[in-house]
Amino acid sequence: MAWTARSIPDQSGRTAVVTGANSGIGFVAARELARRGARVVLACRSEERGAAAMDRLLAQVPEAQAELRMLDLADLSSVQRFAEALPYERVHLLLNNAGLMAVPYARTVDGFETQFGVNHLGHFALTGLLLDRLLAAPGARVVTVSSMAHAMSNIDINDLNSERRYRPMLAYAASKTANLLFVREFAHRADSKGLDLTVTAAHPGYTKTQLQVRGPQLAGSPVREGLARLSNGALGSSPDQGAAPVLFAATAPYVHGDSFFGPRIFGVRGGPGPSRRAPWARNDIAAGQLWAASERLTGVTYQAL
Repeated sequence: MAWTARSIPDQSGRTAVVTGANSGIGFVAARELARRGARVVLACRSEERGAAAMDRLLAQVPEAQAELRMLDLADLSSVQRFAEALPYERVHLLLNNAGLMAVPYARTVDGFETQFGVNHLGHFALTGLLLDRLLAAPGARVVTVSSMAHAMSNIDINDLNSERRYRPMLAYAASKTANLLFVREFAHRADSKGLDLTVTAAHPGYTKTQLQVRGPQLAGSPVREGLARLSNGALGSSPDQGAAPVLFAATAPYVHGDSFFGPRIFGVRGGPGPSRRAPWARNDIAAGQLWAASERLTGVTYQAL
C-alpha cells in the first residue's frame, strides 16, 4: 500500500516551520502537518498571499494550530528577524521548501544571484539560526526540497553567483545541487557529533505549481508561460501528490540522514521512495567547499557542529 498523507503519525506537541507555505507543496505540507496535530508556522514572503493561505488552511482544517510569519529568503536581515522573533524554544521540523525556478538574472538584497541566494543561501542561514532550537527538540528533522533538475548541472564553486555566464534553468539546477550538497555535509557533521537530528532531502517530481510559470512571467514571455501551463496540465501531478515525498521525509519512521526521496515511478509520479542523485551531488569535497563558502557569504556558522 502506497504511503500517503494519511500515513503521517501523530504530530501533537511538535512545532513545524514550513518556508514557502502559501502555495503548492509547501501549503499542502503545512496543512497535513496541522491536520495531524502539529503547530505549524507558515513562513511566507508575501503577507497578502500568506494571509490567503492561512484562510484556506483554517477552512480545510478548522482545528489547526497555525500562524503566519514573514520571511524573505532573498534578504538575510529578514531571515535574521524571523529567527529572532520566533517565540518557540523548540523546533521539531524545518521544511526548507520555498524556491525560485529559471527566473531572469537578478540579485538578492545581499548581492547574490537570486536562485542561489534564495534556494540555497537563504535556507542555509535560516537553518543555522534555528539550529539550537532544532537540537533542543527530541527527534528533530530538517528536510530540504531539491529537484530532479539537479541532474542538469553541478555547482561551480568558483562562480556560485553565475557572474561569468547565466542560463536560468542551469542556474536553477545548480541551486538544487547545492541543496543536496548542503544536506550531505550537514548530515555528516550531525552524525559525527552524535546529534539527535535527522537531515534529509526530498523532491516532488513534476508537480503543477506556480514554480514553472513564475520564470516566464518575470521574463515577460507569454509564449513560454503558456507552454509552461500546458506542460503542467499534461504532465504535472497534483500538489498533494508532490508533497508526499516531502512529508514522508519529514515524518516517516526510520528515515536516516542524507537520504533523498521522490516519487517512485521514474522520479515523476507514484508514492514516495528513495531517489537517485547525480554523482556530483554525492561529492564530499564539493559539499565541504560549499559549506565553507556558505558560512562566509551568509555570516552564519553552525556552532554546535
